[in-house]
Amino acid sequence: MPTTDYDEFAEAYAADNEVNLLNGHYERPAVLDLLGEVAGRRVLDAGCGAGPLSAALRDRGATISGFDLSAAMIALARRRLGEDADLRVADLADPLPYPDAAFDDVVASLVLHYLEDWTGPLAELRRVLRPGGRLVASVNHPVLYPVLRPEGSYFDVTEFSYDAEHAGRTVTYTNWHRPLQAMTDAFTAAGFRIAVISEPSIATDTPAALIPPDLGQRRRFLSFLFFVLEAG
Repeated sequence: MPTTDYDEFAEAYAADNEVNLLNGHYERPAVLDLLGEVAGRRVLDAGCGAGPLSAALRDRGATISGFDLSAAMIALARRRLGEDADLRVADLADPLPYPDAAFDDVVASLVLHYLEDWTGPLAELRRVLRPGGRLVASVNHPVLYPVLRPEGSYFDVTEFSYDAEHAGRTVTYTNWHRPLQAMTDAFTAAGFRIAVISEPSIATDTPAALIPPDLGQRRRFLSFLFFVLEAG
């Protein structure tokens, strides 16, 4: 299957990510709500993209570090956050360039579902967290795979692709589906305690023009699944 190379569409993705429903008014606000008060905390933004979440966390008083596999995304994040920001090109599938217990919180926003194997990445995220630190992660909701691929099995760990549009450009994404139990088993095997599993509403200030008419008065739908995990 094709891989998703963000260097190829970084500008289009970043522009759309700022304002669209799923990222700008659903996923990012939900992550910020789950993190709560972050002033004075050291936070690692794993897969930071162009840096909108890092910027929001810094505005709330956190000390931010971030990395992304895409050099183009890191260039955009540096443009936003400044040349002195601690931003690096790194791969979550490899050992991370940070010391043990360096962070109070790690955010993995829509990152883990790009990986077939979670064992090494979760071990690394656990390593760079202080004891009692938190990993806040968002992933594709596992119910989406059988909706998009009715011929597939919910209980498989399997790769699949789909198309999405960003700022007028069609992009093919390739992700890994996992059933919920495979996710929770991976978290606990890595030494995390599951504190929260969340299926939140969209932000209260979401512009009405962005809300699909078929939602009616509903403000919750299945798109992403959110976890707060505590490092043991």
